[in-house]
Amino acid sequence: MKITVISPGKIREKWLIEGVEEYVKRLSKYCKTELIDVEASPDYIPVDRALAQEGERMLSKIKPGDQVWAIDLHGKEMTSEAISEALVSSLEKGGGKLTVVIGGSNGIDKAVTNRANLRLCLGKHTITHTMTRLIILEQIYRGFKINSGENYHK
Repeated sequence: MKITVISPGKIREKWLIEGVEEYVKRLSKYCKTELIDVEASPDYIPVDRALAQEGERMLSKIKPGDQVWAIDLHGKEMTSEAISEALVSSLEKGGGKLTVVIGGSNGIDKAVTNRANLRLCLGKHTITHTMTRLIILEQIYRGFKINSGENYHK
């Protein structure tokens, strides 16, 4: 199985890099994890143009048959158990592959959310797109643990 996470920009904070690396390591028991950083658009261009540019870069990394989750403020809020069920379903439909797309500081382009099989909201509060990588990796890890019937902190 393979999980791919696509997001604009690079993580710069050491503690956050270490957290992401920890969850990639934990996930290795269940799947291969690939992190793809696409170029973030500069802040000085109009937001709609920035979103479109980042969206094109993200979509270029997605194959036609891929199952895609878009992390989207306007998506569906789900419990960890529901995420686990969606994870299993998406991996079955995607031949063991799932791509998760996280928008940048301006959000996520409509073309990306339109391509998504699932639009997932991690809450109505604001989370940086770099921290979202860590949070979604943790939720995917938790999803695998739940599906396997293993104990994990509730």
